[in-house]
Amino acid sequence: MAKTAIVTGASRGIGKACALELAKHFDYVMINSFHNEEMLSQVKEEIIKQGTKCCTFIGDVGNYDFVKNMIDTCINETGSIDLLVNNAGISYVGLLTDMAVSDWNNIVSTNLTSVFNCCNTVVPHMVKAKSGHIINISSMWGIDGASCEVAYSATKGGINAFSKALAKELAPSNIRVNAIAPGAVDTDMNKNLTDDEKRDFEATIPIGRMANPKEIAELVYSLYKSPAYLTGEVIKIDGGYL
Repeated sequence: MAKTAIVTGASRGIGKACALELAKHFDYVMINSFHNEEMLSQVKEEIIKQGTKCCTFIGDVGNYDFVKNMIDTCINETGSIDLLVNNAGISYVGLLTDMAVSDWNNIVSTNLTSVFNCCNTVVPHMVKAKSGHIINISSMWGIDGASCEVAYSATKGGINAFSKALAKELAPSNIRVNAIAPGAVDTDMNKNLTDDEKRDFEATIPIGRMANPKEIAELVYSLYKSPAYLTGEVIKIDGGYL
């Protein structure tokens, strides 16, 4: 049976890097973006050039009905889902007291509810197959917390706890669940930093630089290929920051 991976938030950054890396090893790579249709199509073209089949899904993974339709389509197309990478996420930088309730609800929906939606719809198929791996992209701030990123830190901390708990629940079905907690990654999410701010921040990282998205993607595949006994872990990749 064809090997299939699904990556959410795959139009750019970590998600795009994951999709391209997994395309080297899977028969199908299904990719999603909320609204960046043109950018997602470009990723699809790159995947197809590698000889891998690809389908794109434009929509909000914080919406359960959209996710169910996406997963049902994947199953109908490929027959299985071997790897789910929950990468979709947004940030919010600012004081908690300046944050509107709508902003809070939006980041919780995009970062955390999306993980529930995707897992809730994928897991029955994995249980039926008695195999599968779920990798959730978290953040070092989900471990330590960041000033002026309270909501972001809360959602990423939620992903870490979610991953550990679900791993215990699914281990008897031979399904693994792990999370990866990157430090600062050189993506559009950090584009708000000026050159001086970026340089100052990188000086606080022991390795002296931000991560490249490809490094996170390579860890995703390495984790997928790791021994079956490795489950329920939150793996930091932060250049020694924490």
